[in-house]
Amino acid sequence: MQLSDYDKFPTKTPIIIVENIFLYPFMITPLFLTSKDDIDAAAYAIEHNTLIFIATPTFDPQETKEGMHAINSIGVVGSIMRKVQMPDGRVKILFQGLSRAIIKNVEIEKRPAIALIDTLAYDEYNSLRVDAIMEILREKLKQLSSFSSQFPSDLIKSIEQNGNPNRIVDLVSSMIHIDNKKAYEIFIENSAENRLLSIIELVTKEIETSKLEREIRGKVHSKIEKSNKEYFLREQLKEIQNELGIDTHKEEEIALFREKLEAIKPHIDQGGYKEIQKQIDKLARMHPDSGDANVLQSYLEWVFEIPFGKISKKPLSVSAVEVELNRDHYSLEKPKERILEYFAIKELAELRGASEAKGVILCFAGPPGVGKTSLANSIAKALNRPLVRLALGGLEDVNELRGHRRTYVGAMPGRVVQGLIEASSMDAVMVLDEIDKVGRSFRGDPTAALLEILDPEQNTHYRDYYLNFHIDLSRAIFIATANEVGKIPAPLRDRMEFIWLNSYTPDEKFEIAKRYLIPQELKKHALQKREFKINDLALKKLIDEYTREAGVRNLRRKINGVIRKGVREMVADKSIDKISVTLKNLAHYGDKKVFEISPVEDKPSIGIVNGLAWTAVGGDVLTIEAIKIKGKGNLQLTGSLGDVMKESARIAMSVVKILIDEGYLTIIQESIPKSLKEIEEGIELSHNEVYQRYDLHIHIPEGATPKDGPSAGIALCSVIASILSERKIDNTVAMTGEVTLRGKVLPIGGLKEKLIAGYKAGVTKVLIPAKNYERDLEDIPDEVKQHVEIIAVEDIKEVLEIVLL
Repeated sequence: MQLSDYDKFPTKTPIIIVENIFLYPFMITPLFLTSKDDIDAAAYAIEHNTLIFIATPTFDPQETKEGMHAINSIGVVGSIMRKVQMPDGRVKILFQGLSRAIIKNVEIEKRPAIALIDTLAYDEYNSLRVDAIMEILREKLKQLSSFSSQFPSDLIKSIEQNGNPNRIVDLVSSMIHIDNKKAYEIFIENSAENRLLSIIELVTKEIETSKLEREIRGKVHSKIEKSNKEYFLREQLKEIQNELGIDTHKEEEIALFREKLEAIKPHIDQGGYKEIQKQIDKLARMHPDSGDANVLQSYLEWVFEIPFGKISKKPLSVSAVEVELNRDHYSLEKPKERILEYFAIKELAELRGASEAKGVILCFAGPPGVGKTSLANSIAKALNRPLVRLALGGLEDVNELRGHRRTYVGAMPGRVVQGLIEASSMDAVMVLDEIDKVGRSFRGDPTAALLEILDPEQNTHYRDYYLNFHIDLSRAIFIATANEVGKIPAPLRDRMEFIWLNSYTPDEKFEIAKRYLIPQELKKHALQKREFKINDLALKKLIDEYTREAGVRNLRRKINGVIRKGVREMVADKSIDKISVTLKNLAHYGDKKVFEISPVEDKPSIGIVNGLAWTAVGGDVLTIEAIKIKGKGNLQLTGSLGDVMKESARIAMSVVKILIDEGYLTIIQESIPKSLKEIEEGIELSHNEVYQRYDLHIHIPEGATPKDGPSAGIALCSVIASILSERKIDNTVAMTGEVTLRGKVLPIGGLKEKLIAGYKAGVTKVLIPAKNYERDLEDIPDEVKQHVEIIAVEDIKEVLEIVLL
């Protein structure tokens, strides 16, 4: 590309300001543009097929002006050969310099700024005088090339063949160390003779600097050679002092490592074999006292502790798993069924000699204390395999899982490999506990490593950074546990099958306490069965009024506390040989009550309704309250409500307004506030005036507890309809369901926990969406279905017919 290919000069071009590099007309240089003005200028030049002017900022440190007001008037004009958009937002252009140019005028108000420029020619010169000066410069450059690699012979040859003094000056200026201010002074000089003299002065300084650097490097090299010589002499002295005796300890250790490598060769891939062999060879060549030898020694010890090829000899047995699960866990029928299906596939593959089926990874999900980890313990016990628990809660560093690279001090394998070493078996049961609580930080994302671990298609070639070779994890049984599945990243969720463990009913907790918790706690406290007794009524009260949970973890603590207090009394008073807990003395042994779920109101009320909610620790009953105040139809919501719940309340308000407008919901005329004039004139107001002349305030108690979700939709409709129509709501009814603007009732989640909460609170009827009735009713415990009438609803009108008295 040449200047003649563009418009005649003077011409208008956009401007780009470059700070950290000085360009010359002959250069083809990549430039990275970050400012919007520069990016726009480049785009303008490409779009209009014009040249572009590269300017440099002024070099005066006291200059206060910025942007186009603080640039040098002389720069390089050239063309953009290529433009690339970078991922980080920057733009890369390939710029070809064509000529020196000077700015005549700048149109700053335009975006991008446009400059009127003209080319800048050099002065005429005396050829003989300039040739003589160029010969001196060439000699200096030859001298500099012997010290510096910046001037290779090819460059010197091209300078000798070039007869253009200004081109030679620009070329040398671009190659030597020179600050931008000095480069600009030489660049704007029009006299070829003055330019050559200036560059000769700079090349002479460069020669002196290079000489000094070479001298310093020579001295340093001499010192290093001296240190190496002393080291070898010391080693020879050691050998002489050993009187030619040979220390065989290292050779024996290397031979042992080689034997171990051959033993595990059938159980590792070729890459792993080569990596270990390479490290053994490297250790054999090293002096035992060197730091690297200690690192390699530690690496090989870790490697040979991994139980390659060691697996459980006991065959898989589904019946053994079933017996163990039933012995250790009460209820949990559906989770047990899915676990047995999982192991039935593995047993069949083993019996038929097929390669083990690549099944899914199981994840036990549910509230705390419902038996997720203990299920994994029972599986390991039934299979007679070691159990390894990897606590992932709060894990933020990916290297904790994958291992640290050996370049770091104190590096070691990741938790997965360490777990296999701890288990001494490649087919251990590995529990990834609290997988929903894995964090991420600047040190990496551990969930990305878990993707490889939990994918049966990938974990046959799992790579630990410390080991630096692949190991096969496919024989290990991975079981994850989680409380809130929504917090697990979607790609990770996709690799697991979730087995849901829901809240226990009071009867289930009672049986678990009788069969497991009390006997286990008696054993821990060294008590005989005859020395401690809690009657059934006291135990039921302990469950209902002293614990607040979906599982039985706090119940275990309460039982522990009761027994602990009894043991203290036995030790203090030797005459006491038995602890007996009844309703009368339960308060003495059990401390304060928790009151898990408050009972429902004792009589029907206006503006109070029972909603049902799901929480991480089980279900709960929400008492939703509403009042009306004279106003302008505004809706106020309190009680730490989330955005979704607030939207649900606004939808409910709109649905009730429609019902009033249609005349479905009868409004008492006397309940609508009237002005004095309307009273005197006896004006009858329309029904819709009731929601136009009142402000509604809806509150859900326990304001410090955040609440969210759409499932309170029909409850909110009911409480709004009650307060506006002044009709009481049946206090024995609770409800859950999302409502649409058309009044349709949509399905919700967590139905089992919600119905258990309603049963505990003493409700006799529960309204649920019809789709939930069809889909989830079989999961509801019989205990709840026997005491609570469950009614399916599809429309808000069905709800209001039942709840409004």
